[in-house]
Amino acid sequence: MLDAPAWRGHLAGQHVDVRLTAEDGYQAQRSYSIASAPEDPTLALTVERLADGEVSPYLCDVLAPGDELELRGPIGGYFVWQLPPSSRVLLVAGGSGVVPFRAMLRHRLASGSPAEVRLIYSARSLVDVIYRSELEQLAADGALDLSLVLTREWPEGWTGPRGRIDRSALGELAWPPAASPLVYACGPSGFVETAANELVALGHEAALIRTERFGPTGT
Repeated sequence: MLDAPAWRGHLAGQHVDVRLTAEDGYQAQRSYSIASAPEDPTLALTVERLADGEVSPYLCDVLAPGDELELRGPIGGYFVWQLPPSSRVLLVAGGSGVVPFRAMLRHRLASGSPAEVRLIYSARSLVDVIYRSELEQLAADGALDLSLVLTREWPEGWTGPRGRIDRSALGELAWPPAASPLVYACGPSGFVETAANELVALGHEAALIRTERFGPTGT
């Protein structure tokens, strides 16, 4: 959680740039999706720690209460929550690509949106599912149709989908093209490109697919 007294608000799905400046003047900057809804009382980012990263190890291991960060944002107007005519929204997430979707899901509840939302979330294992308890609670409450797809490890007795999200998985888990859902796909570049291409191959309109991608994380 960040205390940003000059924050002017944001839209669900937007991101910020975080810039760090070392004592010798060296600067490093990375973009992070906003995890909190516009209605939440505080601004939240969720950062995946990358062992070879310049910024994430500092944010995860060094940053302490009272430290200051330089933020620029909010940024982005394309990959933001919008209610489509069909009132169906399909979210396809890979790894930490679920972060902006948390903001969207929270905003949907806070705003009383009538949209039906389905989330297809690819993660290495259950341990790697970010916001797992929150997502499972939304699903239990009937506020979210949730499909977890595990790619590397799964618990004994796991009956959910396994392996990478491909055309077959999307054909089974996504709404059919005739339902005309507005699709948001977020995750590593290769994951997002595959998901978008396979959805189009299944018959979904390219104009209804919005993508946000970042460097590969091995998901």
